[in-house]
Amino acid sequence: MTFKKFAADFSDRAQAYATGNALQDLLEPPPDALTVFENGPGRWRIEVYFDTAQGERDPAGELAPLLSGPLPEFSAEEVPELNWVAISQAALPPVRAGRFTIHGSHDRARIARGPNTILIDAGEAFGTAHHATTLGCLLAIDRLARSCKFASVLDLGCGSGVLAIAVAKSIVGARIVAADMDAQSVKVAAENVRLNGVASQIRVVRASGTTHPEIRSRAPFDLLIANILAGPLIRLAPQLAPPIDRGGTLVLSGILVPQAPEVIATYSAHGFALQRHDRITGWSTLTFARR
Repeated sequence: MTFKKFAADFSDRAQAYATGNALQDLLEPPPDALTVFENGPGRWRIEVYFDTAQGERDPAGELAPLLSGPLPEFSAEEVPELNWVAISQAALPPVRAGRFTIHGSHDRARIARGPNTILIDAGEAFGTAHHATTLGCLLAIDRLARSCKFASVLDLGCGSGVLAIAVAKSIVGARIVAADMDAQSVKVAAENVRLNGVASQIRVVRASGTTHPEIRSRAPFDLLIANILAGPLIRLAPQLAPPIDRGGTLVLSGILVPQAPEVIATYSAHGFALQRHDRITGWSTLTFARR
């Protein structure tokens, strides 16, 4: 497998991360690996890798209709036949989100162990907290756990399981279901739950909605988190109201800021009141209460 690396330097951190998010989430097919890192004082660099078997790629040209404003020039070079996906994943730095510190196993020796550290290796399931949608959910969990005592929680579209793990670490005694429709994600999430020592609180299941027997038996939930995408969230709205307790909390993410009004309107029509709208580098995290 041969890769081509594209690199660009930015003087604005927010633009660099917004561009990285767009490269990861809006291009089809997506890059095989991507890193965003500080490259000297006031400079940030994106390095993105594409398999040359996919054909010629032009990141700046492909992003032009998706982002406002000019982008810096991307350089391009062929790279040796090494596992650049694994190399870029190992370069991911720890992320701090409220009380939580999320890190990979390559940083285990230099991250102090504590009740709010979460070990997540980048791999075959979404959710390392480097993405704005996961970060937004973690900040919401941190905020909500300071003022609410949730007993029954559903993480729908759990990916790596990082959000369910964060709930387990911040809310003692909460019973959590982590569900994902992807079999590999379920496998990864279950292993991450075990590695983080919260298996007694979290049940990981394969499910595409809320009809799985384990989910139905645990309902009603007083907290439901769904970090998916705007389209599926809109389609799921009729399913997500019944399993949430009256007065319960719903956290939604995976929503581009321009998509948020439609998601808010849809969930308002299904009995939810918007409590908070957080925005991080072009992505929305919405917190609702069920009326």
